[in-house]
Amino acid sequence: MSVASAGVLLASTLVPTDAVAAPSSTVVSSTPTGPQSADVVVHSASMNRDIPLSVLMPKDRSKPAGVLYLLNGAGGGEDSASWQVKTDIASFFANKNVYVITPMQGAFTYYTDWEKPDEKLGVNKWSTFLGKELPQVVDATYNTNGKNSIAGISSSATSVLNLAIEHRGLYKSVAGYSGCASTSTDMGILYIRMVVESRGGADPENMWGPYEGAGWKKHDPILNASKLRGVSLYLSAATGLPGKYDTSAYVPDPSVLADQIAVGGSIEAATRVCTEMLASKLSDLRIPATVDRPAAGSHSWRYWEDQLHKSWPQLARSIGA
Repeated sequence: MSVASAGVLLASTLVPTDAVAAPSSTVVSSTPTGPQSADVVVHSASMNRDIPLSVLMPKDRSKPAGVLYLLNGAGGGEDSASWQVKTDIASFFANKNVYVITPMQGAFTYYTDWEKPDEKLGVNKWSTFLGKELPQVVDATYNTNGKNSIAGISSSATSVLNLAIEHRGLYKSVAGYSGCASTSTDMGILYIRMVVESRGGADPENMWGPYEGAGWKKHDPILNASKLRGVSLYLSAATGLPGKYDTSAYVPDPSVLADQIAVGGSIEAATRVCTEMLASKLSDLRIPATVDRPAAGSHSWRYWEDQLHKSWPQLARSIGA
């Protein structure tokens, strides 16, 4: 079945024949970018807009394969800071039997359902799209085995935990690299405001309502950690101290290197505190989790690439890859 025909078939099955047809989530286009990759556009019914995706295909497409949803950070892949540009994911997954789906949109949204439209970022229903609409489209379009995993970095490391909590049973495993799961504390709110307000120019209260209100507590993975029971969990965060990639050998531009060490180091140190808070809560609840604690490293891509490699065997086992 072709991508286009699968999208049409899915649309026809989602709407009763005797009802007025509402916009459905379907494949709009699929453009091959290599023997195992494609740029795919899916229409989101909840947001009424087209969402671009980067898709990596399994090595062997004759057999059903699991799906890894891999989220970009604060920029949502709309800038040059993406898994596709900054890491080796194309070569890393080339010999593996898994579909890797990465949304290339969603900057500064935390990939969540916003309570109100935002003047800057518009309508955002990312939890609905990622947790309900997109998996149906992916399973109808590709030869999947129905098993999903999800991973994210930085702000999206919070998002993947919330997505697993909100859509229980959808993801067999979750990996969060350098995230801050404490969203309803003063520290967590400040961290989110730095992303959504300072960088994105949007109003964070349009996302989850008044600060420290019920919406922020509802989306705090530490407060809701019990709902992660049964999910294979992988968490990581370094100390923020300069590591092997925080050198001129890897970052030749002195100004970029200084920023990576100073700013990236400070951010990573903060995410380490958050990660330890979540790890402690999971331990109290007797919920197993793999927690990797590198002794050095900043908030930057080479470390996240390493973490994806380290976590992959655990993620792969959960989805039959």
